[in-house]
Amino acid sequence: MARGQTLAPFFFRQLPERIHPNAVVLDQNMRFLNFILGHFLHNLFKADRRVGVSTDRRQSVPHIGPDQIRRRHAAPDLIVPTNSGLRAGVTFHGAAQIPFKRALIVTLDTEPHRIHHADQFLGVGIAGTGRGPHRFTGGFKVPGLHKIARGFNFGEAKLGRSHDQRGRQKKLFCGVSHTLSVILFAAPSFAELPELPTPLNVRDFMGVDAAKAELGRLLFYDKILSGNRNISCGTCHHPRFGTSDGLSLGLGEGGHGLGPDRVSELGANKVQKRIPRNAPALWNLGAHSIKTLMHDGRVSVDPIFGNGFNTPAEEWLPDGVESVLAAQALFPMTSGFEMAGNVGENEVVGATRDRIDAAWPIIAKRVRTRPDYGARFVSAFSEIGTAEEVTIVQIADALAHFMVQDFTSFDSPFDAYLAGDDQALSAEQTQGMELFFGNAGCSNCHSGSLFSDQQFHALGLPAFGPGRTRRFDPYARDVGRMGETDDLADAYRFRTPMLRNVALTAPYGHNGAYPTLERMIQHHLDPPGARAKWKAADLTLPDVPWLSRIDFVIQQDRIEMARHAGQRDIFIPPRTDTEITALVAFLESLTGAAAKSQSSRIPDRVPSGLKVDR
Repeated sequence: MARGQTLAPFFFRQLPERIHPNAVVLDQNMRFLNFILGHFLHNLFKADRRVGVSTDRRQSVPHIGPDQIRRRHAAPDLIVPTNSGLRAGVTFHGAAQIPFKRALIVTLDTEPHRIHHADQFLGVGIAGTGRGPHRFTGGFKVPGLHKIARGFNFGEAKLGRSHDQRGRQKKLFCGVSHTLSVILFAAPSFAELPELPTPLNVRDFMGVDAAKAELGRLLFYDKILSGNRNISCGTCHHPRFGTSDGLSLGLGEGGHGLGPDRVSELGANKVQKRIPRNAPALWNLGAHSIKTLMHDGRVSVDPIFGNGFNTPAEEWLPDGVESVLAAQALFPMTSGFEMAGNVGENEVVGATRDRIDAAWPIIAKRVRTRPDYGARFVSAFSEIGTAEEVTIVQIADALAHFMVQDFTSFDSPFDAYLAGDDQALSAEQTQGMELFFGNAGCSNCHSGSLFSDQQFHALGLPAFGPGRTRRFDPYARDVGRMGETDDLADAYRFRTPMLRNVALTAPYGHNGAYPTLERMIQHHLDPPGARAKWKAADLTLPDVPWLSRIDFVIQQDRIEMARHAGQRDIFIPPRTDTEITALVAFLESLTGAAAKSQSSRIPDRVPSGLKVDR
């Protein structure tokens, strides 16, 4: 038998009509009897038999090494899930009844059983209300089998369901409305608990040099990197807002203030355009596994241009950039609406109009000619001997070291749970975790230790704002990944966001369409219905009268809206309000202690002498 299959007893020729239609029966022929007689009975009847039982947290399950506890794939296990509908208790031969309050794991001690393979044999009886398991189990009480199990006495047995770690439904024969006995091969297929991610550790991230990181801290909050010296990286990626800005669509160059309090200047220096997309959080961007950044993936690790990266600068990206995170840090400086400024306002934005890489030497000269900065760069970077050698490469690398040092996060309750603290999650959070990695299907896309498959998917979020238009787009719209690849198949697809500290980074979606996690989950479950209920009042948008005229112009284009709604990659079964609440509770368990306390230090002053946004 292949691992993961189930087999009904050979004496069942037909199943009762009341069995759930998802029940499956395999190979009901006499080869089954020959298999048992020829392979098991002579190995089983002489040895002592022991069965270990534990709750789903596996504190007391015998015969499982510590390396297997969190993997939840110990081979000899039979796992009975909490959602199986089996409600009463478990009784083993010669033992008191064990209350059935959580998922149960039954473990065969393979060594004293002398079983050739850990998955090969387990006999179980399942009964409905008021029906004993003895009707068919008596035939199995032969020498060597009677101590394996007397049977499970469950009230109102129902068919359970399980999903593998990819979220795909498995058909399994794990409960019926009549009393019967089954032989289970590969016991974990009875009902697998979802596989959890591998715990993160410092080795999963880029190494950090403390001197470079502290230099990067000053640069991150220094407005000297912007064309008009009036906005810093920290303005739109502030610890107070979970390293985002608390806005659906931000106000960059020409604004002042932080988060929802940010407003536009007036007159010639006023904001000319909202930032087309929600400011992404910066958590865990130094992970080695990350190869692509930005909502549309326009910065990625790629040898195509000879400098190691595929970016908007193409072959003009300077050589020597250390990481994809450092490469990404260069481009807000060249964006007029983010940091560079409006045409005619300063030399930085003017240089970008000649060629994108022409602005970086100007910014680098600004920085290195400040005595404090020059000395710090010479001290931190061994490859340079004088301040005059500082380029935009060292600036970008210092920014990356700071972000990795301060915004790497795996100190959440969920991380504590992965590390073995069984009390780290509440009951509601545990339920949400089981849904997230189980039959709710969330981990299909939000997969792995970083909670992202790093791929691009169309969610059909409400469309609004100026959009990140391409040069030949005649109107405001955002086509997502297609803007980078020019492939129609990528239209309206956006990169799966990572979810650690997600409770701190509202609003949600690539354009900040939804104010709460609950609303965002509801959209995943029913995109058309959620769009129909969505209102402009759901947004957090600073009031800028001269921009509001185009905030919703895209919704007047019937054809574009139809194209947008027609591109959809998520089809998730409905969930109850209780389940949605549990999912939100689990997402809140991903909040790290350092992130929650806003422990990242904001400098009191920066070498330029410019005001620091606090």
